[in-house]
Amino acid sequence: MTTTAPTPVATLPAPSLRLLHLAGFVSNFDRFCIAPMLVVIGSRLGAPLATVMPAASGYYLAYGLMQPVWGAAGDRWGRVGVMRVSLTGAALAALASALAPDAPVLIGARALAGGFFAASIAASLTYVGDTVPAATRQRPLSELMTAFALGTAVATAVAGVLAHYLTWRLVFALPGVLAAYLAVALRRLPEPERVPSDSLPAPFRTVLSSPWQWYVMAVAMLEGAVLLGFLTYLAPALEAHGAPTPVAGAVSALYGAGSMAAAQTVRRLVGRWSPAGLIVAGGVQMAVAYLLAGYSQSTGALVVVALLLGGGWSFMHSTIQSWATALSPTARATGVALFGVALYVGSAAAGALAAPAAQAHAYRPLFWVAAVLTVPLTVAAAVGRARCRALEQ
Repeated sequence: MTTTAPTPVATLPAPSLRLLHLAGFVSNFDRFCIAPMLVVIGSRLGAPLATVMPAASGYYLAYGLMQPVWGAAGDRWGRVGVMRVSLTGAALAALASALAPDAPVLIGARALAGGFFAASIAASLTYVGDTVPAATRQRPLSELMTAFALGTAVATAVAGVLAHYLTWRLVFALPGVLAAYLAVALRRLPEPERVPSDSLPAPFRTVLSSPWQWYVMAVAMLEGAVLLGFLTYLAPALEAHGAPTPVAGAVSALYGAGSMAAAQTVRRLVGRWSPAGLIVAGGVQMAVAYLLAGYSQSTGALVVVALLLGGGWSFMHSTIQSWATALSPTARATGVALFGVALYVGSAAAGALAAPAAQAHAYRPLFWVAAVLTVPLTVAAAVGRARCRALEQ
């Protein structure tokens, strides 16, 4: 396999970036919209919650498993073509979800949707990595993170309301229509210059032969555990202290608002602060957030916590994500996809390990454990990024 990497020569045009924003927004909206609707869906389909729950878990499983498949396909056949094929399948699966007559059909349709939507975010990040020079790459990556966070926030905030007052079928139909539009609109997106892989397994050999790739995946796994895994328990902690479910959901959605606001600050700081400095700033926000959450699970305190965690995500994750796009330039899509897999594995592991404490409503020690784990995460990410950067120069 040829090892010459494509050389980014220009910033990404605004129309192209907007299409990538929308692809990421739609993917995150579809992924996060089902959790607030599970009770309503079960009620409308006449099925218990346990019966419809696999519609969510099956989606997440397919989403994670298909990440490296789409990544290798992107390295073999091209970024834009893979995005268009995956979004066509996602549109059909989302519309099938909207029309599902019963729980088994819904579960199957949601699993297919998860598998197809899995390509969008990693492919968007890879496209930026292919087309934007490393020195300025974090700015458009921060904008992408904003779009991703917006999709998460909108889904969390409005899906349950639309399902309750209108119909849950509309919530699945919306991303289906947008995915169909994108499958057509992305034909305007030029395929970036790249070196095609010789075969589907070839990118995995390239990526997994890099020690720094393994290091970054380990950091991503810890980041997924510390941030995404423990973040899941903000809403349950509020509800355990008497907050109504809509209030708890709204507070959790502020994580997206905090991420969007901080992303604008990160854009201005890129080039002025070192990557390690941005990582430390994110880690400090996360540590303070979890210390506060451990001290108090009141609504006011957790509003601040959600905003700080969103800010920490934008500072830390966008920096680590930018790092991940630079490690394996000849197999960039596969490298970014495996980075995503590590992130989600860490999130799932932490969520499962923390579940007994949450079941016992032991939220104070749970959040303090998260605060303690933020320290090695921040040190490992900042020191590793600084050393890797020194080797690059």
